[in-house]
Amino acid sequence: MNAAASRPVLDPAHAPPFPLAALPVLRNPQLRKNVAHAIDVIQAKRDRLVEEKADWQALRTAAAAIRAHALENLGAYLELFEARCTAAGGEVHWAADAAEARKIILDLLRGDNASEVIKIKTMTSAEIQLNPFLEAAGIGVFETDLAEIILQLGEDEPSHIVVPALHVNCGQVREIFARRMGIENLSDNPQALTAAARNYLREKFLRIPAAVGGANFLIAETGAVAVVESEGNGRMCLTLPRTLITLAGIEKVLPRFQDLEVMLQVLARSATGERMNPYTSLWTGVRAGDGPEHFHVVLLDNGRSRILARKTERQTLRCIRCAACMNACPVYRQTGGHAYGSVYPGPIGAILTPQLAGMRHAQSLPFASSLCGACYEVCPVKINIPEVLIDLRAEVTGQERGRIKRWFDPMYLGLRMAALVFSRAWLFHAAQRLACIGLGLFTKKDGWIHALPSIGAEWTQTRDLRGLPGQTFHAWWAKRSKAAPREGR
Repeated sequence: MNAAASRPVLDPAHAPPFPLAALPVLRNPQLRKNVAHAIDVIQAKRDRLVEEKADWQALRTAAAAIRAHALENLGAYLELFEARCTAAGGEVHWAADAAEARKIILDLLRGDNASEVIKIKTMTSAEIQLNPFLEAAGIGVFETDLAEIILQLGEDEPSHIVVPALHVNCGQVREIFARRMGIENLSDNPQALTAAARNYLREKFLRIPAAVGGANFLIAETGAVAVVESEGNGRMCLTLPRTLITLAGIEKVLPRFQDLEVMLQVLARSATGERMNPYTSLWTGVRAGDGPEHFHVVLLDNGRSRILARKTERQTLRCIRCAACMNACPVYRQTGGHAYGSVYPGPIGAILTPQLAGMRHAQSLPFASSLCGACYEVCPVKINIPEVLIDLRAEVTGQERGRIKRWFDPMYLGLRMAALVFSRAWLFHAAQRLACIGLGLFTKKDGWIHALPSIGAEWTQTRDLRGLPGQTFHAWWAKRSKAAPREGR
Protein backbone atom coordinates (compact mmCIF):
# COMPACT_ATOMS: atom_id res chain seq x y z
CA MET A 1 0.00 0.00 0.00
CA ASN A 2 1.44 3.35 -1.05
CA ALA A 3 -0.07 5.57 1.60
CA ALA A 4 0.69 8.91 0.02
CA ALA A 5 -0.41 8.29 -3.55
CA SER A 6 -3.35 10.68 -3.60
CA ARG A 7 -2.53 13.22 -0.89
CA PRO A 8 -3.23 16.80 -2.04
CA VAL A 9 -0.38 19.17 -2.74
CA LEU A 10 -0.31 22.68 -1.29
CA ASP A 11 0.88 24.92 -4.10
CA PRO A 12 0.76 28.71 -3.59
CA ALA A 13 1.08 29.19 -7.35
CA HIS A 14 -2.39 27.72 -7.89
CA ALA A 15 -4.08 28.41 -4.55
CA PRO A 16 -7.20 30.59 -4.52
CA PRO A 17 -7.07 34.02 -2.80
CA PHE A 18 -7.21 33.86 0.99
CA PRO A 19 -10.77 35.27 1.38
CA LEU A 20 -12.13 32.69 -1.04
CA ALA A 21 -10.12 29.80 0.45
CA ALA A 22 -11.26 30.72 3.97
CA LEU A 23 -14.98 30.37 3.19
CA PRO A 24 -15.22 26.54 3.48
CA VAL A 25 -13.52 26.70 6.89
CA LEU A 26 -15.74 29.50 8.15
CA ARG A 27 -18.74 27.37 7.19
CA ASN A 28 -17.38 24.21 8.88
CA PRO A 29 -18.23 24.44 12.62
CA GLN A 30 -16.58 21.10 13.50
CA LEU A 31 -13.26 22.07 11.95
CA ARG A 32 -13.32 25.48 13.66
CA LYS A 33 -14.12 23.81 16.97
CA ASN A 34 -11.19 21.38 16.54
CA VAL A 35 -8.78 24.22 15.73
CA ALA A 36 -9.94 26.45 18.59
CA HIS A 37 -9.74 23.65 21.16
CA ALA A 38 -6.23 22.60 20.12
CA ILE A 39 -4.97 26.19 20.11
CA ASP A 40 -6.44 26.86 23.55
CA VAL A 41 -4.64 23.82 24.99
CA ILE A 42 -1.28 24.70 23.42
CA GLN A 43 -1.54 28.38 24.31
CA ALA A 44 -2.40 27.67 27.94
CA LYS A 45 0.62 25.36 28.30
CA ARG A 46 2.88 27.87 26.62
CA ASP A 47 1.71 30.74 28.84
CA ARG A 48 2.31 28.75 32.05
CA LEU A 49 5.85 27.78 31.13
CA VAL A 50 6.79 31.23 29.84
CA GLU A 51 5.50 32.79 33.05
CA GLU A 52 7.81 30.63 35.16
CA LYS A 53 10.88 32.00 33.32
CA ALA A 54 11.88 35.26 34.97
CA ASP A 55 14.40 35.82 32.18
CA TRP A 56 12.02 35.07 29.29
CA GLN A 57 12.41 38.48 27.64
CA ALA A 58 16.19 38.22 27.96
CA LEU A 59 16.03 34.80 26.29
CA ARG A 60 13.96 36.27 23.45
CA THR A 61 16.50 39.06 23.00
CA ALA A 62 19.39 36.57 22.98
CA ALA A 63 17.62 34.26 20.51
CA ALA A 64 16.86 37.16 18.18
CA ALA A 65 20.48 38.32 18.34
CA ILE A 66 21.82 34.84 17.57
CA ARG A 67 19.56 34.45 14.55
CA ALA A 68 20.25 37.98 13.30
CA HIS A 69 24.02 37.48 13.59
CA ALA A 70 23.82 34.17 11.72
CA LEU A 71 21.89 35.78 8.87
CA GLU A 72 24.25 38.75 8.65
CA ASN A 73 27.16 36.33 8.23
CA LEU A 74 25.27 33.54 6.50
CA GLY A 75 27.78 32.86 3.72
CA ALA A 76 30.70 32.37 6.12
CA TYR A 77 28.75 30.11 8.48
CA LEU A 78 27.39 27.96 5.65
CA GLU A 79 30.90 27.43 4.30
CA LEU A 80 32.10 26.54 7.81
CA PHE A 81 29.22 24.08 8.21
CA GLU A 82 30.08 22.45 4.88
CA ALA A 83 33.75 22.08 5.85
CA ARG A 84 33.03 20.59 9.29
CA CYS A 85 30.26 18.30 8.02
CA THR A 86 32.46 17.01 5.19
CA ALA A 87 35.36 16.44 7.59
CA ALA A 88 33.05 14.27 9.72
CA GLY A 89 32.16 12.05 6.75
CA GLY A 90 29.04 13.78 5.48
CA GLU A 91 28.44 15.17 2.01
CA VAL A 92 26.92 18.61 1.42
CA HIS A 93 24.93 19.51 -1.70
CA TRP A 94 23.76 22.99 -2.70
CA ALA A 95 20.36 23.49 -4.34
CA ALA A 96 19.43 26.85 -5.85
CA ASP A 97 15.74 26.02 -6.15
CA ALA A 98 13.11 23.34 -5.58
CA ALA A 99 13.73 21.57 -8.88
CA GLU A 100 17.44 21.19 -8.19
CA ALA A 101 16.82 19.94 -4.65
CA ARG A 102 14.33 17.33 -5.88
CA LYS A 103 16.78 16.11 -8.53
CA ILE A 104 19.63 15.82 -6.03
CA ILE A 105 17.52 13.76 -3.63
CA LEU A 106 16.16 11.51 -6.39
CA ASP A 107 19.68 10.86 -7.73
CA LEU A 108 20.92 10.00 -4.24
CA LEU A 109 18.05 7.54 -3.67
CA ARG A 110 18.50 5.92 -7.08
CA GLY A 111 22.23 5.67 -6.44
CA ASP A 112 21.33 3.68 -3.32
CA ASN A 113 18.78 1.56 -5.27
CA ALA A 114 16.06 2.74 -2.90
CA SER A 115 12.48 2.02 -3.99
CA GLU A 116 10.97 3.34 -0.74
CA VAL A 117 11.86 6.04 1.77
CA ILE A 118 10.78 6.91 5.30
CA LYS A 119 10.53 10.55 6.33
CA ILE A 120 10.92 12.64 9.43
CA LYS A 121 8.47 15.55 9.38
CA THR A 122 10.10 18.25 7.27
CA MET A 123 8.24 21.32 6.08
CA THR A 124 11.04 22.06 3.63
CA SER A 125 10.28 18.86 1.71
CA ALA A 126 6.63 19.94 1.52
CA GLU A 127 7.78 23.35 0.30
CA ILE A 128 9.51 21.74 -2.69
CA GLN A 129 6.69 19.18 -3.14
CA LEU A 130 9.09 16.28 -2.70
CA ASN A 131 6.56 13.54 -1.93
CA PRO A 132 4.58 13.69 -5.20
CA PHE A 133 7.82 14.06 -7.14
CA LEU A 134 9.30 10.90 -5.63
CA GLU A 135 6.06 8.98 -6.07
CA ALA A 136 5.91 9.97 -9.73
CA ALA A 137 9.44 8.60 -10.04
CA GLY A 138 8.33 5.25 -8.58
CA ILE A 139 9.62 5.70 -5.03
CA GLY A 140 7.19 5.00 -2.20
CA VAL A 141 7.13 7.63 0.56
CA PHE A 142 6.06 6.93 4.14
CA GLU A 143 5.71 9.66 6.75
CA THR A 144 6.64 8.67 10.31
CA ASP A 145 5.35 11.60 12.39
CA LEU A 146 1.97 10.68 13.91
CA ALA A 147 0.22 13.80 12.63
CA GLU A 148 1.74 13.37 9.18
CA ILE A 149 0.58 9.73 9.09
CA ILE A 150 -2.97 10.89 9.84
CA LEU A 151 -2.81 13.39 6.97
CA GLN A 152 -1.14 10.99 4.57
CA LEU A 153 -3.59 8.15 5.16
CA GLY A 154 -6.51 10.58 5.24
CA GLU A 155 -5.38 12.27 2.01
CA ASP A 156 -5.50 15.60 3.78
CA GLU A 157 -3.38 18.74 4.01
CA PRO A 158 -1.49 20.11 7.05
CA SER A 159 -3.04 23.05 8.87
CA HIS A 160 -0.39 23.90 11.47
CA ILE A 161 3.40 24.05 11.59
CA VAL A 162 3.95 22.05 14.78
CA VAL A 163 0.68 20.08 14.92
CA PRO A 164 -0.16 19.47 11.24
CA ALA A 165 -3.34 17.47 12.03
CA LEU A 166 -4.62 20.00 14.57
CA HIS A 167 -7.94 20.22 12.71
CA VAL A 168 -8.67 16.47 13.04
CA ASN A 169 -10.28 14.98 16.18
CA CYS A 170 -9.87 11.48 17.65
CA GLY A 171 -13.05 10.14 16.06
CA GLN A 172 -11.85 11.20 12.63
CA VAL A 173 -8.41 9.65 13.25
CA ARG A 174 -10.05 6.36 14.27
CA GLU A 175 -12.04 6.28 11.02
CA ILE A 176 -8.92 6.97 8.93
CA PHE A 177 -6.81 4.32 10.66
CA ALA A 178 -9.54 1.69 10.61
CA ARG A 179 -10.15 2.23 6.90
CA ARG A 180 -6.54 2.52 5.70
CA MET A 181 -4.85 0.07 8.09
CA GLY A 182 -7.66 -2.49 7.95
CA ILE A 183 -8.17 -2.58 11.73
CA GLU A 184 -11.60 -3.70 12.94
CA ASN A 185 -13.15 -2.46 16.18
CA LEU A 186 -10.47 0.20 16.65
CA SER A 187 -11.12 2.48 19.62
CA ASP A 188 -10.84 6.26 19.39
CA ASN A 189 -8.84 6.22 22.62
CA PRO A 190 -5.56 8.15 22.01
CA GLN A 191 -3.49 5.28 23.41
CA ALA A 192 -5.13 2.80 21.04
CA LEU A 193 -4.61 5.11 18.07
CA THR A 194 -0.96 5.65 18.99
CA ALA A 195 -0.43 1.88 19.30
CA ALA A 196 -1.96 1.35 15.85
CA ALA A 197 0.40 3.94 14.35
CA ARG A 198 3.36 2.36 16.15
CA ASN A 199 2.57 -1.09 14.75
CA TYR A 200 2.09 0.37 11.29
CA LEU A 201 5.48 2.09 11.40
CA ARG A 202 7.62 -0.53 13.11
CA GLU A 203 7.87 -2.76 10.05
CA LYS A 204 8.83 0.20 7.86
CA PHE A 205 11.52 1.41 10.26
CA LEU A 206 13.15 -2.02 10.20
CA ARG A 207 12.80 -2.66 6.47
CA ILE A 208 13.29 0.57 4.51
CA PRO A 209 17.00 1.48 4.15
CA ALA A 210 16.68 5.17 3.21
CA ALA A 211 15.37 8.20 5.09
CA VAL A 212 14.76 11.85 4.27
CA GLY A 213 14.54 14.33 7.11
CA GLY A 214 14.68 18.00 7.94
CA ALA A 215 16.66 20.04 10.43
CA ASN A 216 15.69 22.41 13.18
CA PHE A 217 19.22 23.79 13.27
CA LEU A 218 22.56 23.36 11.48
CA ILE A 219 25.58 23.93 13.72
CA ALA A 220 28.39 25.62 11.80
CA GLU A 221 30.99 25.06 14.51
CA THR A 222 30.66 21.26 14.47
CA GLY A 223 28.94 20.46 11.17
CA ALA A 224 26.09 18.84 13.10
CA VAL A 225 22.37 18.65 12.32
CA ALA A 226 19.93 19.13 15.21
CA VAL A 227 16.46 17.59 15.10
CA VAL A 228 13.87 18.04 17.87
CA GLU A 229 10.64 16.03 18.03
CA SER A 230 8.17 14.53 20.48
CA GLU A 231 7.63 10.91 19.45
CA GLY A 232 10.97 9.22 18.82
CA ASN A 233 10.26 8.65 15.14
CA GLY A 234 12.98 11.12 14.26
CA ARG A 235 15.58 9.17 16.18
CA MET A 236 14.49 5.95 14.44
CA CYS A 237 14.94 7.65 11.05
CA LEU A 238 18.34 8.99 12.10
CA THR A 239 19.77 5.70 13.31
CA LEU A 240 18.25 2.75 11.42
CA PRO A 241 18.49 3.54 7.66
CA ARG A 242 21.58 2.91 5.59
CA THR A 243 21.27 6.29 3.84
CA LEU A 244 20.16 9.50 5.55
CA ILE A 245 19.38 12.64 3.55
CA THR A 246 18.78 15.91 5.39
CA LEU A 247 17.02 18.71 3.51
CA ALA A 248 17.41 22.11 5.18
CA GLY A 249 16.92 25.73 4.25
CA ILE A 250 20.12 27.74 4.26
CA GLU A 251 18.74 30.00 7.02
CA LYS A 252 18.76 27.16 9.59
CA VAL A 253 22.44 27.58 10.46
CA LEU A 254 23.60 28.58 13.96
CA PRO A 255 27.17 29.78 14.58
CA ARG A 256 28.05 27.72 17.70
CA PHE A 257 27.00 24.58 19.52
CA GLN A 258 26.51 26.76 22.63
CA ASP A 259 23.73 28.67 20.83
CA LEU A 260 21.48 25.64 21.30
CA GLU A 261 21.34 26.48 25.01
CA VAL A 262 19.16 29.48 24.16
CA MET A 263 17.35 28.20 21.09
CA LEU A 264 16.11 24.95 22.61
CA GLN A 265 14.66 26.79 25.62
CA VAL A 266 12.61 29.22 23.55
CA LEU A 267 11.63 26.64 20.94
CA ALA A 268 10.18 24.05 23.34
CA ARG A 269 8.16 26.57 25.33
CA SER A 270 6.88 28.41 22.26
CA ALA A 271 6.04 25.35 20.17
CA THR A 272 4.46 22.77 22.48
CA GLY A 273 4.47 24.36 25.93
CA GLU A 274 7.26 22.13 27.31
CA ARG A 275 10.44 22.91 29.18
CA MET A 276 12.38 20.61 26.87
CA ASN A 277 11.52 18.63 23.77
CA PRO A 278 11.24 14.89 24.57
CA TYR A 279 13.74 13.99 21.83
CA THR A 280 16.64 16.20 20.81
CA SER A 281 19.03 14.47 18.39
CA LEU A 282 22.29 15.76 16.95
CA TRP A 283 23.94 14.03 14.03
CA THR A 284 27.50 14.73 12.88
CA GLY A 285 28.77 12.83 9.85
CA VAL A 286 29.09 9.02 9.86
CA ARG A 287 30.75 6.47 12.09
CA ALA A 288 31.44 2.82 11.19
CA GLY A 289 28.97 0.45 12.82
CA ASP A 290 26.80 3.24 14.23
CA GLY A 291 23.94 4.77 12.27
CA PRO A 292 23.77 5.37 8.52
CA GLU A 293 26.63 4.54 6.20
CA HIS A 294 25.88 7.51 3.95
CA PHE A 295 24.92 10.97 5.22
CA HIS A 296 23.94 13.81 2.91
CA VAL A 297 22.83 17.39 3.60
CA VAL A 298 21.00 19.30 0.88
CA LEU A 299 21.14 23.05 1.51
CA LEU A 300 18.16 24.74 -0.11
CA ASP A 301 17.98 28.38 -1.23
CA ASN A 302 14.70 28.55 -3.17
CA GLY A 303 14.25 32.30 -2.76
CA ARG A 304 15.91 32.72 0.63
CA SER A 305 18.83 34.73 -0.77
CA ARG A 306 16.31 37.12 -2.28
CA ILE A 307 14.70 37.62 1.12
CA LEU A 308 18.11 38.04 2.76
CA ALA A 309 18.89 40.98 0.48
CA ARG A 310 15.90 42.99 1.77
CA LYS A 311 16.54 44.86 5.02
CA THR A 312 13.06 44.69 6.57
CA GLU A 313 12.02 41.31 5.17
CA ARG A 314 15.31 39.65 6.20
CA GLN A 315 13.99 39.12 9.72
CA THR A 316 11.51 36.59 8.26
CA LEU A 317 14.41 34.14 7.99
CA ARG A 318 14.95 34.19 11.77
CA CYS A 319 11.90 31.93 12.12
CA ILE A 320 12.46 28.69 14.05
CA ARG A 321 9.06 27.21 13.07
CA CYS A 322 7.58 27.21 16.58
CA ALA A 323 4.08 28.34 15.46
CA ALA A 324 3.63 30.64 18.48
CA CYS A 325 2.45 33.36 16.09
CA MET A 326 -0.26 31.08 14.72
CA ASN A 327 -1.53 30.14 18.16
CA ALA A 328 -1.89 33.83 19.08
CA CYS A 329 -3.44 34.96 15.79
CA PRO A 330 -7.19 35.74 15.78
CA VAL A 331 -7.35 35.30 11.99
CA TYR A 332 -5.75 31.84 12.06
CA ARG A 333 -8.06 30.82 14.91
CA GLN A 334 -11.10 31.48 12.70
CA THR A 335 -9.79 30.19 9.37
CA GLY A 336 -7.35 27.41 10.23
CA GLY A 337 -4.31 26.71 8.12
CA HIS A 338 -5.80 25.45 4.85
CA ALA A 339 -6.95 28.91 3.78
CA TYR A 340 -3.33 30.04 3.37
CA GLY A 341 -2.77 27.62 0.46
CA SER A 342 0.78 26.91 1.59
CA VAL A 343 2.75 24.58 3.82
CA TYR A 344 3.50 27.71 5.88
CA PRO A 345 0.18 28.97 7.32
CA GLY A 346 -0.61 31.64 9.89
CA PRO A 347 1.16 34.99 10.32
CA ILE A 348 4.60 33.60 9.43
CA GLY A 349 3.10 32.07 6.29
CA ALA A 350 1.50 35.39 5.40
CA ILE A 351 4.98 36.94 5.11
CA LEU A 352 7.11 33.92 4.12
CA THR A 353 4.97 32.39 1.36
CA PRO A 354 4.65 35.57 -0.76
CA GLN A 355 8.42 36.03 -0.63
CA LEU A 356 9.28 32.42 -1.46
CA ALA A 357 6.56 31.83 -4.05
CA GLY A 358 6.62 35.31 -5.56
CA MET A 359 4.14 38.08 -4.82
CA ARG A 360 2.11 37.31 -7.95
CA HIS A 361 1.20 33.92 -6.47
CA ALA A 362 0.21 35.02 -2.96
CA GLN A 363 -0.87 38.64 -3.11
CA SER A 364 -3.82 38.16 -0.74
CA LEU A 365 -1.79 36.70 2.15
CA PRO A 366 -0.25 39.97 3.47
CA PHE A 367 -3.83 41.16 3.99
CA ALA A 368 -4.78 38.04 5.99
CA SER A 369 -4.05 39.83 9.26
CA SER A 370 -5.65 42.33 11.61
CA LEU A 371 -2.21 43.83 12.39
CA CYS A 372 -3.03 43.46 16.09
CA GLY A 373 0.61 42.65 16.88
CA ALA A 374 -0.08 39.51 18.96
CA CYS A 375 2.28 37.52 16.71
CA TYR A 376 5.16 39.90 17.43
CA GLU A 377 4.52 39.76 21.18
CA VAL A 378 4.89 35.96 21.34
CA CYS A 379 7.59 35.39 18.70
CA PRO A 380 10.64 33.91 20.51
CA VAL A 381 13.06 35.46 18.00
CA LYS A 382 11.27 38.84 17.82
CA ILE A 383 10.21 38.85 14.17
CA ASN A 384 8.20 42.02 13.68
CA ILE A 385 5.58 40.34 11.50
CA PRO A 386 3.24 43.40 11.32
CA GLU A 387 6.13 45.52 10.02
CA VAL A 388 6.88 43.00 7.26
CA LEU A 389 3.17 42.67 6.44
CA ILE A 390 2.91 46.42 5.90
CA ASP A 391 5.94 46.38 3.58
CA LEU A 392 4.47 43.51 1.56
CA ARG A 393 1.08 45.23 1.37
CA ALA A 394 2.83 48.29 -0.04
CA GLU A 395 4.46 46.07 -2.66
CA VAL A 396 1.12 44.56 -3.65
CA THR A 397 -0.43 48.02 -3.88
CA GLY A 398 2.48 49.20 -6.01
CA GLN A 399 1.99 46.32 -8.41
CA GLU A 400 -1.73 47.08 -8.63
CA ARG A 401 -1.00 50.75 -9.25
CA GLY A 402 1.28 49.79 -12.12
CA ARG A 403 -1.49 47.68 -13.61
CA ILE A 404 -4.16 50.40 -13.43
CA LYS A 405 -3.26 52.57 -16.42
CA ARG A 406 -5.87 51.90 -19.11
CA TRP A 407 -9.20 53.67 -19.45
CA PHE A 408 -11.02 50.39 -20.03
CA ASP A 409 -9.58 48.81 -16.88
CA PRO A 410 -12.57 48.42 -14.44
CA MET A 411 -10.53 49.43 -11.40
CA TYR A 412 -9.13 52.47 -13.18
CA LEU A 413 -12.61 53.55 -14.25
CA GLY A 414 -13.92 53.04 -10.71
CA LEU A 415 -11.18 55.18 -9.19
CA ARG A 416 -11.72 57.94 -11.77
CA MET A 417 -15.45 57.97 -11.03
CA ALA A 418 -14.78 58.08 -7.27
CA ALA A 419 -12.41 61.02 -7.75
CA LEU A 420 -15.09 62.84 -9.74
CA VAL A 421 -17.78 62.21 -7.12
CA PHE A 422 -15.61 63.26 -4.16
CA SER A 423 -14.50 66.44 -5.92
CA ARG A 424 -18.03 67.86 -6.29
CA ALA A 425 -20.31 68.28 -3.28
CA TRP A 426 -23.57 68.02 -5.22
CA LEU A 427 -22.41 64.75 -6.85
CA PHE A 428 -21.34 63.38 -3.47
CA HIS A 429 -24.75 64.11 -1.89
CA ALA A 430 -26.55 62.67 -4.93
CA ALA A 431 -24.43 59.52 -4.66
CA GLN A 432 -25.32 59.23 -0.98
CA ARG A 433 -29.05 59.40 -1.76
CA LEU A 434 -28.71 56.80 -4.52
CA ALA A 435 -26.67 54.52 -2.21
CA CYS A 436 -29.37 54.73 0.48
CA ILE A 437 -31.99 53.70 -2.04
CA GLY A 438 -29.89 50.96 -3.64
CA LEU A 439 -28.53 49.40 -0.46
CA GLY A 440 -31.94 49.72 1.18
CA LEU A 441 -33.14 46.98 -1.18
CA PHE A 442 -30.62 44.57 0.42
CA THR A 443 -30.95 45.69 4.05
CA LYS A 444 -32.82 43.22 6.26
CA LYS A 445 -35.12 44.03 9.15
CA ASP A 446 -32.24 43.62 11.60
CA GLY A 447 -30.49 46.57 9.96
CA TRP A 448 -27.69 44.50 8.39
CA ILE A 449 -26.81 43.69 4.77
CA HIS A 450 -26.05 39.97 4.64
CA ALA A 451 -25.38 39.56 0.92
CA LEU A 452 -24.66 41.84 -2.02
CA PRO A 453 -24.58 40.83 -5.69
CA SER A 454 -21.68 40.94 -8.14
CA ILE A 455 -18.53 42.72 -6.91
CA GLY A 456 -20.22 43.60 -3.62
CA ALA A 457 -20.28 39.91 -2.70
CA GLU A 458 -16.51 40.03 -2.17
CA TRP A 459 -17.20 42.18 0.89
CA THR A 460 -20.29 40.51 2.36
CA GLN A 461 -18.90 36.98 1.99
CA THR A 462 -16.32 37.65 4.68
CA ARG A 463 -17.45 40.82 6.52
CA ASP A 464 -20.51 42.23 8.22
CA LEU A 465 -22.04 45.33 6.62
CA ARG A 466 -24.40 47.65 8.46
CA GLY A 467 -27.21 49.14 6.37
CA LEU A 468 -27.02 52.87 5.66
CA PRO A 469 -29.05 55.14 7.99
CA GLY A 470 -32.13 56.83 6.61
CA GLN A 471 -30.56 60.24 7.20
CA THR A 472 -27.00 61.29 6.40
CA PHE A 473 -24.90 63.33 8.84
CA HIS A 474 -24.97 66.33 6.51
CA ALA A 475 -28.76 66.21 6.30
CA TRP A 476 -29.06 65.86 10.07
CA TRP A 477 -26.68 68.79 10.65
CA ALA A 478 -28.48 71.01 8.16
CA LYS A 479 -31.83 70.28 9.81
CA ARG A 480 -30.33 70.91 13.28
CA SER A 481 -28.80 74.22 12.14
CA LYS A 482 -32.11 75.48 10.84
CA ALA A 483 -33.87 74.55 14.09
CA ALA A 484 -31.19 76.00 16.38
CA PRO A 485 -32.12 79.75 16.06
CA ARG A 486 -35.80 79.05 16.83
CA GLU A 487 -34.80 76.97 19.88
CA GLY A 488 -32.66 79.89 21.14
CA ARG A 489 -35.62 82.35 21.09
